[in-house]
Amino acid sequence: MTLHQRFRRDLHPMPEFVMNALLNHNLLTAFNARPPYQRDDYLGWIGRAKREATKQQRLAQMLDELRCGNMFMKLEIRPKQHQ
Repeated sequence: MTLHQRFRRDLHPMPEFVMNALLNHNLLTAFNARPPYQRDDYLGWIGRAKREATKQQRLAQMLDELRCGNMFMKLEIRPKQHQ
């Protein structure tokens, strides 16, 4: 077993309501352009919410950050520079 295999975590499944929101807001491409860890962190964060209102607030934040393009979990990020 390699080090990568030992510490690899299972990815969170994409809930249908999240997929529908990404499609309805034309943000699926922006979501898929994010690194795998960011996509998984968003899905886990939304999925861990106990109340429906909290899930919707987190979903709205994710959509806003994807639309903006330079935010992740309220932190400013810089896109990778292609050489």
